[in-house]
Order: sequence, then C-alpha cells, then structure tokens
Amino acid sequence: MILRPYAVVVVPFPYSDRLSEKRRPALIVSNAELPEMLGRVWLAMITSVGSSEIGDVAIGDLAKAGLPVASIIRCSKIATLDANRIVRSIGQLAEPDVKAAQEALRLCAAF
Repeated sequence: MILRPYAVVVVPFPYSDRLSEKRRPALIVSNAELPEMLGRVWLAMITSVGSSEIGDVAIGDLAKAGLPVASIIRCSKIATLDANRIVRSIGQLAEPDVKAAQEALRLCAAF
C-alpha cells in the first residue's frame, strides 16, 4: 500500500484520554518518506461528531475522501502508528480540503 500525504485510511486510532482505541478513518499528515524509511505514519483523526474544536476542518468532497457521512478532520488529535496497523486506504482529500487541513494543522502545531 502506498501511503501518500492527505490519504484517508482506516486505522485503530488511540483515544487521548484512555488506554484504548477505536477503528476509524484518519488522515495521513506525514510526508511520504516517513513510512518508507521508518515504518511509521502521522495521522489526524477524522470524526463525524458534530461538536467543534479549534483546528477542526469540515471535509467538502466526501466522495473523493471515501467517507459516507459528513465528517471533520480533528487536527488537534494527532497519532503516530506503525504503518502496518493501517487497515485499508479509502480515499484522498480533494485539493481545497488539503489546503484547509494544512491551515488547521499549522494552527495547532508549534512548527
């Protein structure tokens, strides 16, 4: 499986407040070399929860992203997983959604 930046994948995403995980869609936000060189990916959570937090971005093109319901990228929730834990790839963000995600990621990051 080729792991490109801004691909939408299904993974066992860890909860931030407890020692468990939930299978859900996530957005690859690491560069393409990271999984090839180190076997890891950085992921931003994707959720269909309607509440809003700083760094949330609504996904406009759901079909291209491979998502069946209205969803948001929760850029404040980032995880690192071994690439072999990715269950499957389901889509890719459309360019306008990539731009919005990049802005939100910069808002949440200190680099």
